[in-house]
Amino acid sequence: MFAGRVKLGERRLTRLIYFDNTYNMETLTAAELLAALGHESRLAIFRLLVEAGPEGMNASAIGEKLDLPPATLSFHLAHLNRVGLIRGQRESRFIRYSAEFATMDELIAFLTHSCCQGNACLSKTAACDTTEKRRSRISKTTRPE
Repeated sequence: MFAGRVKLGERRLTRLIYFDNTYNMETLTAAELLAALGHESRLAIFRLLVEAGPEGMNASAIGEKLDLPPATLSFHLAHLNRVGLIRGQRESRFIRYSAEFATMDELIAFLTHSCCQGNACLSKTAACDTTEKRRSRISKTTRPE
């Protein structure tokens, strides 16, 4: 068993996310993440933060963009933070939230592991321009002949 640590919350609590020998997420962890995304507002928040990229957004901008009252927004941000899908970074009086891309990547890998017995059947996933694909293209074009 390999245990990855995810920092959560302002108190920098750590929560263990367990992976099996192939570094796949355990079913209970995946279920917890999917349950958190199973709410319309939390899914909208997470997608907005994914679109914002690593720099993220502050809470007030998220609330304005999604038209959520501060108390409701705070509740949903805390839930997403608690399960490790987002993280908050204090900046002066504000908290800037960003998506935890590593957690998202592990969840996607868990969901698609051994899909269709290894055949490429996920056309939308295959069409995504992933970092690995970009690196592969760049390394092929910059290799000395």
